Amino acid sequence: MLLMDSVRQSYVDLDDPSYLDFEYVQFMASVLACLPDGPLATTHIGGGALTLARYLHVTRPGSPQIVLEPNTELTEQVRQRLPLPRGHRIRVRPVDGRTGIAQLRPSSADVLVLDAFADGRVPAELTTAEFFEQARRVLKPSGVLLANLVDEPGLAYLARVIASVRASFGELSLVASHNVLKGRRFGNVVLAAAAASDAGSSALDADQLRTALLRQPFPAALWDSQHLRARFTTARPFTDADSDTSPDPIREGWRIR
Repeated sequence: MLLMDSVRQSYVDLDDPSYLDFEYVQFMASVLACLPDGPLATTHIGGGALTLARYLHVTRPGSPQIVLEPNTELTEQVRQRLPLPRGHRIRVRPVDGRTGIAQLRPSSADVLVLDAFADGRVPAELTTAEFFEQARRVLKPSGVLLANLVDEPGLAYLARVIASVRASFGELSLVASHNVLKGRRFGNVVLAAAAASDAGSSALDADQLRTALLRQPFPAALWDSQHLRARFTTARPFTDADSDTSPDPIREGWRIR
């Protein structure tokens, strides 16, 4: 277990990297299960203990993966205490998300995973319309964005992030526990986004994702694009000139679980 900023950040089972302990990572795995078979070129913004990267190495052998993680001390500790398996194709670059994504080639990734926190909060520069425009540039036309976000009851922060994503991605799905989406507690939400084609199709199939989520041990709620359009209609997108971090996880007694 990796703790950062007094928050449980990652869990790794070296004997079974396909085991996912945190429910939000299980939700991400459900989205990945809906993508075509075979290796997935994946870029991760935020490394942690490389839980999802290890999972993809086992479940999608041959997947080339880039991890953007500026904390070199953390990376070294993870390599020493939780060594990566032989034959992996995981490359960790010691740069922050905005710097690293600007250096990546267009259409170079099947999946882009955003899972970065500083002092327990999602950095403001990683949820702006300009950032998601860069994310769309790096993804292939059929690519999928996965973002681990957090919010408190009311979902005001999430509403603005969704408005930011909509500027570059046509299809969105939101997955979280029922308690979080019903506003009963602070918690993680997984946002999945894909570009819609001219024919109206996308890499995200809500019905297929619902089926995949049923295989996970934790019950989950899913809001598809239609629901999100109806639920979040007036929020302003975050921009580089008007941005904010995610809510404080300990404000008013709410804590990440």
